[in-house]
Amino acid sequence: MKLRRTFEDMSMRWWSIEVRDGVLPAQRWKDGYGEALLEAAITNGARRWEWTVIPGGVVLEVAFRESEEWERFRALPVVTAALDATPDPVNGLYVYPGRGGNASARSPKRKPRPTGAGAAAVPIPVEPPPVARLAVTEPPAEPIVAGSPASFTLEPAA
Repeated sequence: MKLRRTFEDMSMRWWSIEVRDGVLPAQRWKDGYGEALLEAAITNGARRWEWTVIPGGVVLEVAFRESEEWERFRALPVVTAALDATPDPVNGLYVYPGRGGNASARSPKRKPRPTGAGAAAVPIPVEPPPVARLAVTEPPAEPIVAGSPASFTLEPAA
């Protein structure tokens, strides 16, 4: 059973219709046109499909056995009307072959490897912040002696 399913997956051609948020959220576009798109896809030979919510939009991934089935689906008036009605039809609509930007099927997430026993990050030594010190004033080398005003004489300028 698993071998048969893998062979079927390999013989299918995936296409993605990515709709980004615009004036309205792409989720509202999906709510309005999603059922009509899926009905059109199924009646025109779609084998598998998946809606994916991504940050800022939604992606409809559809798998057909033959490229002609995709072309027939893409040319339907309901599909053209749905793609014309996207929240941002100029900058927010991407139609491309493959799933999520590549032609391979998604692989399951790998479990993270455990780190070594007792491994821990070495703490970085923290230096104390510099302390601002005020300048220390030293007393003058010779004491200032107060004299009487009479001891000072003024000489006339020459």
